[in-house]
Amino acid sequence: MSSLITEDEISHEADILWLEPVDDLDYVRQSLDRLPTRKGKPAYHRDGRMVGYALLGPTAKPSRASGTFRRRVFWLLPHDRDSQPEGLYARSAPAEAVDPRTLQPRVKGYKTERSEGGPPSTAMQELGITLPL
Repeated sequence: MSSLITEDEISHEADILWLEPVDDLDYVRQSLDRLPTRKGKPAYHRDGRMVGYALLGPTAKPSRASGTFRRRVFWLLPHDRDSQPEGLYARSAPAEAVDPRTLQPRVKGYKTERSEGGPPSTAMQELGITLPL
């Protein structure tokens, strides 16, 4: 979950690879998975779909116990807002969800008014940013 991901755990990220455009996604779910490599597309074993993942730099060290690397994976479930706009998350977001516009390598990402399904904040309105409500 995003609140459990620390900046130290993602300090070796070199890039984030998106598998589909995220500009129209209000949120993506993120998790820190144990993967066998620093780079490359990880296997995906959840319902729904993987929309992106982090690539680690050469200084990332594997776990001594498992030999795996902790990498972020970004995903959506079939009942998320992009597939069911009026569904469970029409006006909220799951705990591990973050606005993909706030994600960068070594930046854990944040919830925003958009990701929470709410109206734009005063600051967003002043900047002329509108949401697809």
